[in-house]
Amino acid sequence: MKKIKVVIADDHPIVLLGVREVIQRDGRFIVVGEATSSSQLIDRLQSEKPDVVITDFHMPGDSTFGDGLKLIEYLTRRFVDTQILVLTMMSNNLIVSRLHELGVMGVIQKNHLHEEIENALNALASRRNYQSPVQEAISVIHNQQQVDERFASLSLREMEILRLFVAGHSVTDIARMVNRSSKTVSAQKVSAMRKLAVTTDQALVTYCVNAGKFQ
Repeated sequence: MKKIKVVIADDHPIVLLGVREVIQRDGRFIVVGEATSSSQLIDRLQSEKPDVVITDFHMPGDSTFGDGLKLIEYLTRRFVDTQILVLTMMSNNLIVSRLHELGVMGVIQKNHLHEEIENALNALASRRNYQSPVQEAISVIHNQQQVDERFASLSLREMEILRLFVAGHSVTDIARMVNRSSKTVSAQKVSAMRKLAVTTDQALVTYCVNAGKFQ
C-alpha cells in the first residue's frame, strides 16, 4: 500500500521529534520533510508534494508567507490537495473556527498533542476532518468595574496590539501591520497582560472576549 507522505513544520525541535516519532510508528505514513520556518515549509511542500502537512500555527516567517492565519490561508489556497493539521498553544474558538473555515482538516492543542495525534492521524488516513475534544472556556471575569478599570489603564498602543492579537494575528504579523519591531510589540503585549492580571495568551484572549472587548 502506498504510504501517505507527511511534512512536519515547527520551530521547536522537541515538538518535531515527538510528532516524527509518532508518525514513524504508524506504517501508513512516511515523513518526507521537516521545516522550522514558513519559508522552509513552502519549499518542502513544493519539492516533496506531500499528502499531509502538520504545522505549528505560529511559525517564524517572513513578509512573503508570514505565520498564523496568513500562512494557513496561503497553504489552503496554494496547496489544495494537501491535508493540513494545525498545532497551536491557543484555544480561541474564534481562531479555531476560522481555521476550519479556511479548510484545515483539524486543530490540536499542543498541550494535548500526545493524547490526540494518533486519533488525528486515523482521521487523515481516511481523509476525514479531525474534531478535537471541545474544552469549556473558563471565565476570568469576576467584577465588571475592576475589568473596566484594568482596560482603562491600557495605553492606546497596547489596546491596538490586543485588538489585533485577539483577532488572531501573531506578534510577527502585528509588528508588520503597525510598523514596529516584534520585540516592541511583544513588550507592549506583555505590559498589557500585566495590567489585565493575566499570565498566558489563552487567558488574555479569554479575558478580552468575556469582557466584550474587540468584538
